[in-house]
Amino acid sequence: MTSASTSPPVTEMAGTTTSYADHSAPLWRRLLFTREMAIIALTAALVAYAWLGVENFAGPLTVKYLLQDVAPILLIALPMTLVIVTGEIDLSVASVMGLSSVVVGFLFSHGVGMGVAVLAALVVGVLCGALNGFLVAYLQLPSLAVTIGTLALFRGIAVGLLGTTAVTNFPEGWRELGTGTIGESPIPLVMIPFVLLAIAFSLLLHFSTFGRGVYDIGLNKEAAHFTGVNVARTKFILFVLCGTVAGLAGIYFTLRFGTSRGDNATGLELQVIAAVLLGGVSIFGGTGRLHGVLAGVVLIGVVASALRLEQINVNATNIIIGLLLIASVVVPQVIAAVRTRRGPRKTSRPNPGAQHGSAAAGV
Repeated sequence: MTSASTSPPVTEMAGTTTSYADHSAPLWRRLLFTREMAIIALTAALVAYAWLGVENFAGPLTVKYLLQDVAPILLIALPMTLVIVTGEIDLSVASVMGLSSVVVGFLFSHGVGMGVAVLAALVVGVLCGALNGFLVAYLQLPSLAVTIGTLALFRGIAVGLLGTTAVTNFPEGWRELGTGTIGESPIPLVMIPFVLLAIAFSLLLHFSTFGRGVYDIGLNKEAAHFTGVNVARTKFILFVLCGTVAGLAGIYFTLRFGTSRGDNATGLELQVIAAVLLGGVSIFGGTGRLHGVLAGVVLIGVVASALRLEQINVNATNIIIGLLLIASVVVPQVIAAVRTRRGPRKTSRPNPGAQHGSAAAGV
């Protein structure tokens, strides 16, 4: 007669012991030793270096232009993070920006009030996102192919509406919204809607049932479906949010530079995606945090601003951003491969007392 063993259960699958070492680590280690915190530390180090070592970087004018430059990337990176966490991507955001900018200029030049033109541009962003979302979520087409197609479509419509002309005679009061600052500080006014949106998206992704569903879809959309997540609706909502915020960024772009052209914001989607991936979001979905993404945006902005002040060719900035993007994709895969080759770590030791008791019971 044998007695029940009192040793702790060990979960085994395919002959290997499941390790919970990552979750059993102290809270401070799980918070600090992350990819997001590494990006934040790198960004802080670069800011400190540029602040002390690059002439005029510490001036209020540089801070103002730096924040104005990264504002569209900061805005679009918020919904783009959620889209990429689900394992999808939206390459059409810069074209949506360009189209919304053109809508503002086209309507205003034809006698429509500025307020109505801005509202119409925002609606265009919503419709563009809805088109992407419908094709990806409900027709289940690959987002990469869909958004490459709509990238060309939206840009073509934008260029077709205005051609080679540009609209520049916007009211000064409206332009002040894109160029003004908060009081006497160097902080641009656009940072107010950005902070509000950052809080909203943080709550949505990290502190809501909807956000947990977003992560579940990125990890395994079939499993997410069986646990009650409406995969199609979630993806559709995310693409609509992406289009809406891209439309808002296009309006800001128009007001800041005071011009509406069909080629506005061309190529900006690459900087957005680079910042999201650099900030710790996996291109394969399922992982990522917004604070890391925002640090990635600031990192790219600081590098570009510092190189500009050092009068280094803009191509050098593109090269650095390209290298950072490649590194953000390759390095995590290399680390994962090394961990896999090392094999799982055992987190529990056999209980000699339990083994002795089992042997005695067998006797």
